[in-house]
Amino acid sequence: MEDYWLGQATERLFLPLAQMLLPELVDYHMPPAGVFHNLVFVAIDKQYPGHAFTAANAFLGMGLMMLAKVIVIVDADVNVQDEQEVWWVALNNIDPERDIRFIPGPMDVLDHASREFTYGSKMIIDATRKWPEEGFRREWPERISMPQEIIDLVNSRWSEYGLDENLR
Repeated sequence: MEDYWLGQATERLFLPLAQMLLPELVDYHMPPAGVFHNLVFVAIDKQYPGHAFTAANAFLGMGLMMLAKVIVIVDADVNVQDEQEVWWVALNNIDPERDIRFIPGPMDVLDHASREFTYGSKMIIDATRKWPEEGFRREWPERISMPQEIIDLVNSRWSEYGLDENLR
């Protein structure tokens, strides 16, 4: 539908302006599954303990971003345009009790789930790597990655494995 393309255009048009207001903002994405404003993935250049929550609150203060229902904050090296990557990182990086905050605020007039007309709650998820200053005392693991030569080898041999190329 045209809404998808309008949402994508809006992201790209407003990214430079949002970065002027929030310099640590690397990128953001409003996936279609969230009907754009209900779910926002935000990548930041984390610079201090608690930075994810500060950035999320600043993001909610940017005009109509106040209508966002769920904001997922990730580190700068996460590609927020890849929804599977964001969820993989988020689900590997969060402790729900420590990393999820609920706050009240304005909601879209079309939101039928909010407790009141145009007023409800929002969820902020800090899916960034945790620092010792944030109460994380164990060693944080390196992000799993596959060497490019292995990726290229597997991609070149899909038919040999008897797998459909659409499974890539």
